[in-house]
Amino acid sequence: MTLSLPVSLIRKAKSVAAEQEKSLNEFIRAAVEARLKEETGYERAKKRQLEYLRRGFDLGTEGVLKVSREEIHGR
Repeated sequence: MTLSLPVSLIRKAKSVAAEQEKSLNEFIRAAVEARLKEETGYERAKKRQLEYLRRGFDLGTEGVLKVSREEIHGR
């Protein structure tokens, strides 16, 4: 596989890879893997949780609390 990257980006990547004591190949592989995990896992979980919030949950109260705050907290 061949990738085309700007020279300035390659220089920065080499510098950071060296600081982390990694080869450029290891650094790029880790960066791509991290990005894919972020995109696939995080975004999927975020969408799922936002859908839960949008729908709400049926707590069996039909939107009406049958006890007061004081009763709940034993005041």
